[in-house]
Amino acid sequence: MTSTPRIAFLASPIDDAQRALADLIALHGQHEPAEADTLVALGGDGFMLQTLHRYGSLGKPVYGMKLGTVGFLMNQLGDGLLERLAAAEPAVLRPLEMVALTESGATVGSLAYNEVSLLRQTRQAAHLRIDLNGQTRLDELICDGVLVATPAGSTAYNFSAHGPILPLGSSVIALTPIAAFRPRRWRGALLKADTEVRFRVLDPYKRPVSATADSHEVRDVVEVMIRESLDRTVTLLFDPEHNLEERMLIEQFTSG
Repeated sequence: MTSTPRIAFLASPIDDAQRALADLIALHGQHEPAEADTLVALGGDGFMLQTLHRYGSLGKPVYGMKLGTVGFLMNQLGDGLLERLAAAEPAVLRPLEMVALTESGATVGSLAYNEVSLLRQTRQAAHLRIDLNGQTRLDELICDGVLVATPAGSTAYNFSAHGPILPLGSSVIALTPIAAFRPRRWRGALLKADTEVRFRVLDPYKRPVSATADSHEVRDVVEVMIRESLDRTVTLLFDPEHNLEERMLIEQFTSG
């Protein structure tokens, strides 16, 4: 006989999520995240990313239920939670590690489950050099910005910037420019996931640049190193009929 899983319910501050939180706790009880078998996140994709950043180190699978405006990483809100958890299919994600060096000499590290993006801070276009595994591949990229996306994040900002959608488990990351001016027709690159990507800001005082790992922003960077994490993974749970791989396929065959 299968025991009832211990669940930690987490919810965004929006009213609908808080009402769902109260209802689900009344039905299933509540456990602390460190003591739970599964975390259930109630909200949108933004809240899911917050949950992964806050609790990812616990190694607990996370099942999201959509109550926000965006829910690519979420399941639909509905009944039969225990049955849905038992039937859920896992998707293992490996985040990017960002290490940013600022003008002041500070070194700031952060994880990104979707993408790391560099953006110009003023009206001046950013001028960036791109090194891959210690070798310069692009002497100067003049742009509004550039990003490196994981497969799970490839349907988010990366896709909006005309980057490719990457299949889960492809061991590939996307390097995508944002409004590139020079080279004018450069569309970015697909890289092996273990590639070390290093951006150097060529004129940081005249043309300041910020770096953002998911929602963690670092301003006035002079150098940013990005690589796939070697020791951190997270597991998301999805309803079988609409798992993450299926959603990524649907995204590629849907217009508008």
